Amino acid sequence: MTVINKLGRRKTAVARVYLSEGTGKVTVNKREASNYFKTPVLLEKINQPFALTETIGQYDVVANIDGGGVNGQAEALRLGISRALVEISEDNKPLLKAEGLMTRDSRMVERKKPGQKKARKKFQFSKR
Repeated sequence: MTVINKLGRRKTAVARVYLSEGTGKVTVNKREASNYFKTPVLLEKINQPFALTETIGQYDVVANIDGGGVNGQAEALRLGISRALVEISEDNKPLLKAEGLMTRDSRMVERKKPGQKKARKKFQFSKR
């Protein structure tokens, strides 16, 4: 098996994922995943596609993640891994799609408008 290259995005985070056969080692920005993502919740998000497809410990992941916060980065990585697993086997798609891992979450921060304090908040109005 060659290396499979996929992209995952969430908010402003972009994860370039390289999946290859191996022992289940996950490397993020040249660091181990457990060192990069400190909380167990984020590590669980990353391993969710492997758990659903019952492929834990079968593939090595090398990812370059850019932009966003830690949660957005973890979810971008999860999407990239899910897309790579579907390319390996189409049988994985219904399992991942049922859990909502195949859809890109397009919600972004609303931009600040001119003449306002924030995106929707206005400056204080004084009648007199």
